[in-house]
Amino acid sequence: MAAAITCHASSCATHPASSPEPTGRLIVVTTFVPITNFTQAVAGTRAEVIQLLPDNVGPHDYQAKPEDAGKLAKADVLVKNGLGMEDFLADLVKNAGQPTLRIIDSSQGVSTLETIALEGHRHGPQASTAGQNQGQPNPHIYLDPKRALQQVMTIRDGLIAADPAGEVIYKANAAAYLARLNQLDRQFTAQLQPFAGKTFVTYHDFASYFAQSYRLKTQFLVDIPEQNPAPGDVQRVIGAVRQSDLKTLLTEPQAAAGQFSALARDLKIRVSTFDSLETSGPGGTQPDYYLRMMAENVRNLVTAFSGPPLQTRLPLTFWPASQVTIAAALGKGSAASQPAYPVLALTRQPIPQPSDQSYISPWVGPRPEEEGR
Repeated sequence: MAAAITCHASSCATHPASSPEPTGRLIVVTTFVPITNFTQAVAGTRAEVIQLLPDNVGPHDYQAKPEDAGKLAKADVLVKNGLGMEDFLADLVKNAGQPTLRIIDSSQGVSTLETIALEGHRHGPQASTAGQNQGQPNPHIYLDPKRALQQVMTIRDGLIAADPAGEVIYKANAAAYLARLNQLDRQFTAQLQPFAGKTFVTYHDFASYFAQSYRLKTQFLVDIPEQNPAPGDVQRVIGAVRQSDLKTLLTEPQAAAGQFSALARDLKIRVSTFDSLETSGPGGTQPDYYLRMMAENVRNLVTAFSGPPLQTRLPLTFWPASQVTIAAALGKGSAASQPAYPVLALTRQPIPQPSDQSYISPWVGPRPEEEGR
């Protein structure tokens, strides 16, 4: 570890960007997906951006490894979401032993909402008593494009402070990305305006900032993804679904599908996705990933309020072992109960217009245009 620190200090004398790499580029470590997207957008090719968490592991589930401290030992800058989202960082930074590491907390100056602690539940992996984090800021600020704008500006200013020679590049890159975020915000405002005041339901507590920004309300089944819902949670969700006449429950990629699937069958509605962006799929470290996934989230949310359009694609999803109604899953015909074993069911998703280039298809298997090749 000492050798890594010595190397870093000596390279500062020869490279303006204070980087241990021969290229002289700033080395920036980010925590998880949206923070990587924002930082990469600002840094461009001026800095090397390295994500600390694996793409398929979110902040709630992350367990630090010795090599992760090694990444920080070689870094010039660490960019985090803040607000307790990355509680694991304190020990990791200490173990890295990098005294000149700059830390950019992207939540600085962002207005926050309090975490809602459900009775008998806890929020956050470090909590040990029920309601311990009640009244603490909810950390999912990045899911509101308006607050994401502030995070990007904070990251821009932090990178300029770490690498003044790159100021022109960082400002230009940030301005381009901020323009796209503003455009996204205007688009969402227009799409969601007809549903103002309605409530949507997500799997865990992450959508309060998004809901506030677009004059919506949100309910959730559990505080954090690894929890099991209590009977009162289920009743609360049922009430929200009926009050807003929801057509769809919105789960997330890292959540277990069984809880929402069973509830949706009982309510005769569908299950779709609102991605909390705590994990990612292919291309998840690129700046456009945030823009694409948020656009898909809003399309799914509009469908949750209004129902799917006539044209649909049929992606494959697994339902848990139970009696299911194939006709209800397909949205046609009469109910036909099936035996109690895992069933590969079909759920409906909207087909985007051809002009919509931001769509990420949920289609599993060959696309229709590829069939017969």
